[in-house]
Amino acid sequence: MASFHGASGRPVIGVTASRRGGRWMWAFNRLALRIAGARAQRITATDDERVLDEVDGLLLGGGDDIGAELYGGELTLDVRLDPERDELERRALDVAFERRLPVLGVCRGAQMINIHCGGTLHQEIREVYAQAPYMRTILPKKWVEVEDDSRLLSLLGRKRIKVNSLHHQAIDRPGTDLRIVARDEHGIVQGIERAADPLLVGVQWHPEFLFYAQSQSELLKALVAQARRCMENRGGECAA
Repeated sequence: MASFHGASGRPVIGVTASRRGGRWMWAFNRLALRIAGARAQRITATDDERVLDEVDGLLLGGGDDIGAELYGGELTLDVRLDPERDELERRALDVAFERRLPVLGVCRGAQMINIHCGGTLHQEIREVYAQAPYMRTILPKKWVEVEDDSRLLSLLGRKRIKVNSLHHQAIDRPGTDLRIVARDEHGIVQGIERAADPLLVGVQWHPEFLFYAQSQSELLKALVAQARRCMENRGGECAA
């Protein structure tokens, strides 16, 4: 298949998305990644799998809930699922780990990273964190605290940040070698990472809607910078 790189000189970030809806989320991801210096390539379950061989980095985007059977949970009737996307993102992560591509997981994407590494989710945070008010907004309304010695802190440049919130599920037990590196004021997990990878970070918020904030733009720029190294070393292992 034809290369996505063209003459732009920009690294290509594959952005996973649902086949139905999510166009506004894709538009913000595309804009935010362009500002950060990359070209975004939308990937859905109907696309040729070879597209995964053409990207230099991966952004697992937000969207529908993940099938509970993937982490040993119980199916509930009040969720919207996308099993085809679940399978797409599992394959995409396999490719990314094999090629050592940088990966940023956003909201659902952070949860998928955790599940793929053997972790679990809280299916409904209001049942576990009863004291936490339900918040659903793209505006920065929630305080999050980041661990001192984390990669995420070095990327964001701030220990306490205000973020948005569009989730009703959250990470419970972290997957193998994943570390919880950020929580909100009620203890809900907001960030994970794995130190052994060039870049494997998951955040529960949506940085694409906060691209105007320096801390969030730095997170996206870090993804793009590592993707550029992969682009320049195509055919070899991405440098850390």
